[in-house]
Amino acid sequence: MFLTSDNKLKVKWLKWGGAITLVLVLLGVVWFDKPLYILMRHLDSPIWKVFDRVFDVKMWLILTGLLLLLVYAKKTLDSNIKYKNDKNQFSIISIVKDFMTKVRTNYAFLIFSSVLSAGIVAQIIKVIVGRFRPIFFEALDITGFRPFSFEWAFNSMPSGHSAATFAGLVMVGMLVPKYKPLTWTLAIIVGASRIACGAHWPTDVILGAFIGMVAADLIKWWAYKRK
Repeated sequence: MFLTSDNKLKVKWLKWGGAITLVLVLLGVVWFDKPLYILMRHLDSPIWKVFDRVFDVKMWLILTGLLLLLVYAKKTLDSNIKYKNDKNQFSIISIVKDFMTKVRTNYAFLIFSSVLSAGIVAQIIKVIVGRFRPIFFEALDITGFRPFSFEWAFNSMPSGHSAATFAGLVMVGMLVPKYKPLTWTLAIIVGASRIACGAHWPTDVILGAFIGMVAADLIKWWAYKRK
């Protein structure tokens, strides 16, 4: 969304996207989150439990991480691992450089890095914001914030599933453009499912989606810029 076809960042678009997302989040918190959440809850279904497992951050990282290790192992068998520095001494830095050289633009690495970075950012914001999850609203008609909380019940904003899913699927769409309509549709469905199953407020998903999109764009821009 924020990258040109020749891998240049649309800085103005990124700024506008951030500003619009911030406005939507603020409007949601004070206005449309509750009514939209109540409406979406009517769409709850057992299938969302499947989405919850399949599109979890850990599942994304495990699958792409294993694939990434296989890719690196294959390339290492073909060209050997460079574990010595210029002084012919064993060096961890040399191994890391060798790893990055071999996988930096590999699809598995790009997806893994996008999901990981989006997940980390989302988790940090969750703790800082400390938003009450909708369960408090449904059970006690309570909403609010408890900043700097590590408890699950107060880590609603942003949606980690949405951040990871948008990061992974947006990256897939950029790498294989013919699947972009499918990946975007699936990402939106996953985001909507987080509201329908009662796990998140609408603006939690909006913020998570934005984080995921930006993470995917920045990772691809970084990887191909340094190629």
